Amino acid sequence: METKVNYAFVGAFVLLLGAVLVAGVLWLAAGGMMQKKYDPYLAVENESVAGLNLNAPVKYNGVDVGKVEVIRLDPENPERVILRFAIERGTPIKTDTVAILKTQGLTGITYVELSGGARNSPPLRIIAGNKYPVIRTQPSLGARLENVLTSVLGKLDSTSNNINAILSDENQAAFKHALADIASVAHTIALRKEALDAGLTDAARTLKNTAHASAQLDPVIKRIESSAAAVEKMGNEVALAGKTVNSIGADVKRFTAETMPELERLLGELSVLATSLRRLSEQTERNPSSLLFGRRPAPEGPGETSRGVQKP
Repeated sequence: METKVNYAFVGAFVLLLGAVLVAGVLWLAAGGMMQKKYDPYLAVENESVAGLNLNAPVKYNGVDVGKVEVIRLDPENPERVILRFAIERGTPIKTDTVAILKTQGLTGITYVELSGGARNSPPLRIIAGNKYPVIRTQPSLGARLENVLTSVLGKLDSTSNNINAILSDENQAAFKHALADIASVAHTIALRKEALDAGLTDAARTLKNTAHASAQLDPVIKRIESSAAAVEKMGNEVALAGKTVNSIGADVKRFTAETMPELERLLGELSVLATSLRRLSEQTERNPSSLLFGRRPAPEGPGETSRGVQKP
């Protein structure tokens, strides 16, 4: 018994299997389950981006981490170029990360190099008013060289202008006159060579005599210094003697102030004593017996008694 084959079903199955195989191949070619995810970032360049193309690599310290997706001019400022990168998620883009345009080898292929990003720096976030995080940029090597060369050329041009001004016709004429004057002076000096030689000889002789006189003055100066030292020493001694005299004068004043009152009082007492002795001597001469019997009382006057004076 013959089996009937449904060729339409078989054909459909083959086509479906082929489609599945093609889809699987494409999926695997696109990365499949290992497909990477990217985050968008912006960068603003203030220089020419000639040589930079779409899908140009973006490298972080030499490692490919993404690509350039958009290159366009800033509509508000045509001198700036806005770049949008697609960078692998998880790449450590920090606030201090910078983007620099670099040229690879001799081929002239331009790519974007990311660098910086300290370990402790915070991750780059979206700032209010922006749609994507903005990576800072720095001038490329070519831009820096261009700026340096421009500055150097400007200075060379200024130096050239100054040299041309120095070498102008008027300055050249003045320089010629100065050379002529110098030649005239040199000629005059050559003509008066003998007089100059004689003057130099006299000057040398004068200097020699001055040195000799200075040598003879040295002993005199030493004697004057010795005399001055002796006078200074004598002055010091006189000053010391004056201090001593002043000290003695102060002691004499103190002695006079303390002793004279006592001496005056003693002299007064001696005077009183001398007066008493004189009276005693006179009394003894008038009545020697008074030394033994004492002084007799004076006789009573008229109307007086030994008991007292009579009352009227």
